[in-house]
Amino acid sequence: MLQTNGDRITVALRAQDPVSQAGVSSQLRARPEVEVINWDERNGTDAPQVVVVVLDVLDDVALRVLRQIQRTSTARGVLVTTHIDEQQLVNAAECGFVGVVRRAEATPERLVKVIGSVARGEGRVPPDLLGSLLQQVGRLQGQVLTPHGLHLTGFTARELEVLRLVAEGYDTADIAVKLSYSERTIKNVLHSVMTRLNLRNRSHAVAYALRQGLI
Repeated sequence: MLQTNGDRITVALRAQDPVSQAGVSSQLRARPEVEVINWDERNGTDAPQVVVVVLDVLDDVALRVLRQIQRTSTARGVLVTTHIDEQQLVNAAECGFVGVVRRAEATPERLVKVIGSVARGEGRVPPDLLGSLLQQVGRLQGQVLTPHGLHLTGFTARELEVLRLVAEGYDTADIAVKLSYSERTIKNVLHSVMTRLNLRNRSHAVAYALRQGLI
């Protein structure tokens, strides 16, 4: 279970070299908003909310480190790195590192702000990377997903339409008439959604879609 020390955010720090470890640790320990522990010193009583990893380049070796952290900790991740591009940003996010700070911009104030955002479940990345990433996502949706009837949400257009109608109170027969499908098709669509997402029933599926902002 994630722990805090009062209102302070517990932060585990892991750097690829002792100089970076000492430098970033010194910056953060001076801040009252966070409590810093070294990654290797963590234990069950002070499981960190956030882990900060400091490295130069997000190469294959670094990615293995991030994946290992993801497997062994519930902490959300902040990455401090010298260089990162859009694909590396995606790779970091897949490992649970949704906060990214370039080393040249890693002032104590900036680091603490990003750590706070990530602790609240928000993502923070450099604005120029975010713009490029959104363009990349738009190309993916338009060129790859849309031609196959898919969305970035992981639902097909038909699945979302069925869930919307279920949420509006329509039964299987009504939905089949409205969408010009057979009742068997509507049942199969709902069964596929519930099985894929491990949902208990239709109400659970609708609740999930509402929480995710899909309908």
